[in-house]
This record gives sequence, structure tokens and C-alpha cells, in this order.
Amino acid sequence: MEQSEVVVIGAGQAGLAISHELTGLGVDHVVLERGRIGETWRNRWGSFCLVTPNWSVRLPGRPYDGADPDGFMPRDEIVAYLERYASSFGSPVREGVEINSLRARDGDGFALETTSGSYQAHSLVLATGAYQRPHRPHRWNTFAGGLLLIDAEDYSNPEALPPGRVLIIGSGQSGCQIAEELHRSGREILLACGRAPWAPRRIGDRDLVWWLVESGFFDAPFSSLPGPEARLYANVLTTGHDGGHDLHLRTLRDMGVMLAGHFLGSDGAWARFAPDLEEAVAWGDIRYRQLMELVRRVRAERGLKPFEIWEPSSFVGPGPAEVDLAGFGAVVFASGFRPDFRSWLPWPDAFDDSGFPLQVDGASTVIPGLYFVGIHFLRKRKSSLLIGVGEDATIIARDIARRKTKS
Repeated sequence: MEQSEVVVIGAGQAGLAISHELTGLGVDHVVLERGRIGETWRNRWGSFCLVTPNWSVRLPGRPYDGADPDGFMPRDEIVAYLERYASSFGSPVREGVEINSLRARDGDGFALETTSGSYQAHSLVLATGAYQRPHRPHRWNTFAGGLLLIDAEDYSNPEALPPGRVLIIGSGQSGCQIAEELHRSGREILLACGRAPWAPRRIGDRDLVWWLVESGFFDAPFSSLPGPEARLYANVLTTGHDGGHDLHLRTLRDMGVMLAGHFLGSDGAWARFAPDLEEAVAWGDIRYRQLMELVRRVRAERGLKPFEIWEPSSFVGPGPAEVDLAGFGAVVFASGFRPDFRSWLPWPDAFDDSGFPLQVDGASTVIPGLYFVGIHFLRKRKSSLLIGVGEDATIIARDIARRKTKS
């Protein structure tokens, strides 16, 4: 039985950020990772890159250290950065360790059984992210056999899909980026669309993310949301490919991608879609205008030179009500992710109805000594992002250190 003050589960940006902060405070800990450092990034599709500029990578003690701050790191460079980060402070990461079971010990702390042995710790930090389980829409299993059905996390490149047209269900960042890549490869694409905010890649002479940072958009707390369900809204549509460019439903339609409303089901031969495509576009346009109000406010406060803010063009067309699936080779589900903590943790009451942890500043309000980091809206909108996870990690590490001192 190995003793440690803290066990951190997960060696992505969240786990490494908390490891950095614990190291600086002199708190003994170990980081257990079932794969390798940055495993989630490693599993992205081949051409994946950040949608936020490199300058926004701000992990504690080692912000982006490359030569292209305004670029967008591709997948392998993200992994290399995380590996350098872990090495820079000697993070005690143990790769290839799977958790078989864990429990809260009577009185204090936690006991874990893993593929590398047993561990005991006073505090446990879960840095596995909140979006752990791919979400598929209602009636996703009504397709006939013969079609390849995969989640976005299983997509690798156009050549890996069988021949034929491709139906993508979900128009968030991943769905739109995969649709663009497949279309450019010569595939015919049908995109079943939902609601997602969008914005131009560049506004005035600055990147979109600069405006989101300076306006306080990323600092919005969970309490600012209209309801808990808003936590699951898609991120702002854009892309970092080819140096960054606009990517949303209008750009996809203009390049030749067929758009439809949200997926309703299939009878095996035909796929059916709701007549709500115009509604989905209008919802995104409302969010666009809200973002542009933030831009106008920052521009006025900073006294920046005037520039034109584009008004969206009209979008007319409900999209097809049904489509013959003959000639389709694959369906890619890009409908987002959901938390999956309850599937492997023994504390069902520690999570809300959507599966998110009940917590304040990362500390569980149900299980003493249990912490979470790297979860969307843990404290703020940026909590799961490379620009914001470090802020949460600092707060959580300090709380762990205070708890250690009191014990």
C-alpha cells in the first residue's frame, strides 16, 4: 500500500496544472494516468488543431513557449508541449495505470486499487474532464446495418471511412470541422444541425479569442448561465485550420455542404430531420449579436479605432425533411459529450442530475477531500480550457495544502 498525501487521476492539462501547483507548495502527490500524458489529445483526429491561439495556452509556470503565438498548435505539438510541461517540474506521473476501484476510507482519505498496486491518500483530485462519454441523440440506433456508425472521437481521417456520402449528426465545433475536412476531400456531406453560437475568426485586427478574453466572456461564472442546461451549449464555432478562418453553418452551406435540421430517426432506408434548420441558425445569430455587443463595449472602453461589424445575411430554407440513405457509407455522431463519473465512482449523490459534481471552487460538497479540476464551468467558462484551468488549479492546490496543515 503506497501512501501519498494526494492522488491525482489524469495527466492532461488539468492534472498537470494541479501537479505543478502541488509541487510548488511542497505537497506530496502522485499523478495516475491510464494512457500517456495528454492521452485525450493524442486520440483526436489526425488533422486536429487548437481553435484558440497559441498565446492563450497559459498553464501555471510555463505558458506557450513556441515561435508562433498567433498560430494554432496541431495535435502532436499539443502533446509535445504537455510532455515538456510535465518534465519541466518533474511531475510524478505514472503512465499506463488504470483504476480498478476506489473508496473513501472510514474517517479520512481514500483507498485506490490500480493495475500498478494499491494507494492511500488524504485527498483525491479527479482531473479526467467532464466530457467523458460521447452523447448520441434519441433514436440513433434506428439506422440499418451496413452503415458505419462512429462517434467524433473515433474519426481519424477521410480515408478511414468507407466509400460514399457521410451523414454528420451534430454541428458544434467538431461536427463542423469534420464536415469541412470531409467536404474538402471530395465527400458529399449531410450535416444535421443543432444550436451553436458562432463568430468571425477575426474582428477588427484581432483574433476572436482576444475579444473573448478582454470582454470577460471567459470569466463568466456558472451563476451567469440562464439555467444548468446551458452548461451543455456548444462552444463558439470557429477553426484554427489554415491559420484560422471562419467556420459556421453559412460558410459550410456556401462551400456545398447540405444542411438539415436536427436528426429525428431512421426507418433503415431513409433518415428524417426536423424542420428547424432556420431556427437553429437564428439561435446562433442571436448569440453572435450578443458577442458583438461585448466587442462594441471593449472597443468603446479602450478607444480602439472603428471597424465594421458584419450583420448576418438572411438564411432561408428548412432543409430536407428526409433523405434516402442509399449511397451513404458512414454516420458520424458529433453530438457532444456528457459526464460519466457515476459509471466508475461509488458516490452517486456527489453529482447533479446532469452528472456534474456538486462542488464549490473544485471541492466536493458531499465527499470531504474529493476535488475536481478541468471541468467546464467548474468556476468559470474557461475552467476546462488551456487558458483557464491553471487558475482553478492554483485555488484547489492551496485548499488541499490548507487541509493538510489542519490535519
